[in-house]
Parts: sequence; structure tokens; C-alpha cells
Amino acid sequence: MNRLIIAAVAVLFAIYLIFSSIFVVNQREQAIVMRFGQITDVKTAPGLYFKIPTSIVDTVQIVESRLLRYDIANMTLQVSGGKFYEVDAFLTYRITDPRKFREKALGELQIAEQRIGTRFDAALRQVYGQSEFNAALSEKRTQMMAQARDLIKVDMAELGIDIVDVRVLRTDLANDVSAQTFDRMKAERLAEAALLRARGQEQAQSLKAIADRQSVEILAAASKDSEVLRGEGDAETNKIFAAAYGKDQEFFDFYRSMEAYRTALTNTGTNLVLSPDSEFFRYFGSDGTMPQSTPAAAAARPAPAAVAPAPATVQ
Repeated sequence: MNRLIIAAVAVLFAIYLIFSSIFVVNQREQAIVMRFGQITDVKTAPGLYFKIPTSIVDTVQIVESRLLRYDIANMTLQVSGGKFYEVDAFLTYRITDPRKFREKALGELQIAEQRIGTRFDAALRQVYGQSEFNAALSEKRTQMMAQARDLIKVDMAELGIDIVDVRVLRTDLANDVSAQTFDRMKAERLAEAALLRARGQEQAQSLKAIADRQSVEILAAASKDSEVLRGEGDAETNKIFAAAYGKDQEFFDFYRSMEAYRTALTNTGTNLVLSPDSEFFRYFGSDGTMPQSTPAAAAARPAPAAVAPAPATVQ
């Protein structure tokens, strides 16, 4: 029985020695081999490796070799004009020198990321502080991120860390800056609207002036044509009257008298005080026959109207 126990213990001890002397490094890791706390070797290639059995003499610390990421959220950054941005950013890094990483950061990511966070914050503040307000929202942002990466890269190299890239996830205006920007944009839009309105009024006045001028020209042309037509009509009237008078003077006198009766005695309310022997009543009360012409009537008979030429119109 004692032999069996001793054999079992020996087997277990042998298995322990075998497994404690073997360590595996995969493709995403690196191994730091230390003897009594001093670094003796660094394994960066994946594979199966051996060391002195037990962890009393040789110890192995596994560190990452893959690309890692560090984020900063809701960071308030001031630009050169005194305004502020709310920024979310991140950087990617890789442990390239495990020996330095062990010596400077004890091989702990938590300690290394404390240093990364401090330098990342300072670099972003420096870069944004030297930039104009619109730079962070333009094509210059890529250049700003490259500057921030270069500022961090030097310090992180002392930890055995290589900063691969710096990126901004979000860039928003601070609340007070947003209000100021909105007011400025509103003022610009109002000024643009006022300018467009003024231009519209100017065009309206110009079109109205053109319409008024055309209206005056059209009215002047119409007035000219009406005066010409009126003159031609008057000339034709005088011509007709003259022709009628020349054909039958007695009938012409009778017709003119009838027109005078109609004008003077129809619904005018006019009182006429005339002698019964007046020439005005020459045809009044007759039986329709033409009275004989008297020397007085012939003397009072109007002369035939001359044909008046059409009045000339001056443009």
C-alpha cells in the first residue's frame, strides 16, 4: 500500500513537473519569461515552449500582441476661438516591445491605459486648442488626428507600445455654442431673405415703371388715333351738311328748325320769352307746308358751312 501511494505521488509530481515546464503562446499573445523576477526571454512567435519546472524559479507573463483599443467619451475641448466641442474619440495601439512593457508598466494593461488616457487627453486638447472652429468639421480633421497620434506616439514608445491610429467618433457643439450658432445661422438666413425681398421689390418697381411707360404710350397712341378719327368724322359731317344745304336749302332750314324745337322744348324746363313773329317760330304751328321765303328770312338764313379740313395732330 505504501508503495502504491509513493508511486502515485511520484507520478503526480512528474506530471506536475512536466506541465509546469510547458507553456503555450498562441498567435494573439506574447510571453515574457522571468527567472526570479528578471526577464530572461521574450517569446513573440506562437508555439510550445519549455522552462524550468514550477513557478518558483521561472515565471511566464502573457501579454497581448493583437491590436487594442482605448476610448474617451464626452470630452469637452476648446478651440482657438474660445468655443467648445463635445468629442468622443478612440485610439488603437499594440504592444511591440514586451520587455519595455514589463519594465515600465509591470506588464499590466490597466497601468498602461492610465498613461495612455492621460497622454491622449493632453494631445487632443493641444491639437484642438491650436485649430480653428471649423477645422474639426472639415477635411482638416484627418490632419488633426495625425498630429494627436504623433504627440502620443513618442511617450508611449517608452512603454513598448506603438500607437497605430487616432479617430474621432463624434464631434458636437456644446450647448451654448449650439445656441450661438443657431442665432448666427438665423441672422444669416434673415439677411438673405431681406436681400431677396429687396431685389424682388426692385424688380417689381422696374416692371411697374415699364408697364406705366407702356400704358402712357398706348394711351397716347389711342388718343392720337381718336383725335384723327374725330377730325375725319367732323370733316365728313361738315361735308354732308354742306352737300345737303346745297341740294335743298329750304328743307335744310326746316330740318334745323325741327332739331332746335326738339332741343329747346323737350323736358328742359326752360322758359323762353320770344315774339310770335320771331324767326324761331317760323315753322311752328304751320300746316306742314313750307312758308314762302322772305327777304328777312333769306338774310337771316345761315350760310352753308364750309368743309373743315381734318385737324392735324401733333405727336
